[in-house]
Amino acid sequence: MRYLVVVEKGETSYGAYVPDLPGCVAAAETKDEVLNLIREAIEFHLEGLRDEGAPIPAPQSTSELVEVEVA
Repeated sequence: MRYLVVVEKGETSYGAYVPDLPGCVAAAETKDEVLNLIREAIEFHLEGLRDEGAPIPAPQSTSELVEVEVA
């Protein structure tokens, strides 16, 4: 499965979350590190859902880049 991951750069760290998996988040000092951590978080999140007998949400979120002109 391929889930959309949103990565945000803060002043001193990076954060990541998965819109289709509420509560699935990660934070780290580098982008590479946060991507590795969110991958692990997704796997752990899905494993927890399976263990509870809950349905696995299908990936549905998408993203687009929108260009705008700043006056």
